[in-house]
Amino acid sequence: MDLNIELPFFTNLLILLVSAKVFGEIFERFKQPAMIGEILAGIIIGPSLLGLVHLTENIKVISELGIFLLVILAGLEINIDDILKSLKGKSLIISIMAFFVPLLCGFAVGYFFGLELMTTMFIGLCIAITALPVSIRILMDLGKLNTEVGQKIISVAIFDDVAALTILGVLLNIKDTNMSFSAVAIVAVMSLLKLIVFIALLAFSYYMIRRLSRKGNFLETTIDKFILLVKGKETLFAAFFAFVLLFSSVTEALGFHFIIGAFFAAMLLSESILGKENLKNIEKTTGSLAMGFLAPIFFAGIGLEFNISSIHNIELLISIVLVSYLSKIIGGYFGSRFAGLHHKVSLIMGFGLNARGIMELVIANIAFKAGIIDNEIFSILVIMGVLTTLTTPIMLKWGFSKIKK
Repeated sequence: MDLNIELPFFTNLLILLVSAKVFGEIFERFKQPAMIGEILAGIIIGPSLLGLVHLTENIKVISELGIFLLVILAGLEINIDDILKSLKGKSLIISIMAFFVPLLCGFAVGYFFGLELMTTMFIGLCIAITALPVSIRILMDLGKLNTEVGQKIISVAIFDDVAALTILGVLLNIKDTNMSFSAVAIVAVMSLLKLIVFIALLAFSYYMIRRLSRKGNFLETTIDKFILLVKGKETLFAAFFAFVLLFSSVTEALGFHFIIGAFFAAMLLSESILGKENLKNIEKTTGSLAMGFLAPIFFAGIGLEFNISSIHNIELLISIVLVSYLSKIIGGYFGSRFAGLHHKVSLIMGFGLNARGIMELVIANIAFKAGIIDNEIFSILVIMGVLTTLTTPIMLKWGFSKIKK
């Protein structure tokens, strides 16, 4: 039922925000991620059912800001030293298999159904990713975040997110080519060179920050002195976002998506640099703005774009959902077994990496807006992200019950 009512922008925003927060609260009461309720709110009040609110350009802009802050929050939860740790020893085997097995299986599904190459690549990418913020939240709720297996899940999830966002940047660079072998090869080489430049910039920034960090609490003291010197309010917050926006601008100048720069910039600014109190204030302010306003609008906006009637290929829907579960669990399980972990712990690793949630929806949204995937594929990927996020806590709880606490 589409009411076809054209409401003023702020009225649309009010309905969208209130609906998203109400449904998000309901889902949280049942110990489910709020984002599921927020997406459902968008589906109910959007074109799929009531048709009360439609996705306008203004709402899209606010959604983009929501993506920006969500990615920053994800980056703040990651320490670059943890990434380097995940690349050492047997942990690397788990990270590689848990990412590339689902990636290749996603490619296989797209190829089997005769989809376009770029669409196939994005399906593989969405299946391969693990939503780090969702994994952290689930493990916290289960009281298993600080266990050895919990930390391994987080370590692998970090690798998956970083790898997925890096590949995303390359894919967005080649999307406008005519997809001939020579054109793709040229663009791929150019993208690789741009990626090397970006990694070099990232490495240089990390080196300089580490070097300054060795001088006791030099950076933290300098930041505190700067805050005392200036008279403007929320100066630290503004300086933090200026740094993130600088990285985002450089990323866009290199032809990558702005969220890649935002993600890596947030990763660089750890507690040892900003200080525990300063980092806590930034996380609190950013989290309040993101989770209280912009993120619910983004997830409700996904609900507005979601269209169940656009899904005609039920076989494709079932295949993507099944492959997303099996490939991630198998990749995580066998990667963990090769790394020498026990059978039951390996199974928990596979279960824990299965939630797609926020990051998968962000990537699917970017692909949809770029015209790389159509509404049918987008809606299928939304269903896949929601289902894997809803069922991961159940699977993990069962898995942890099978091993000694």
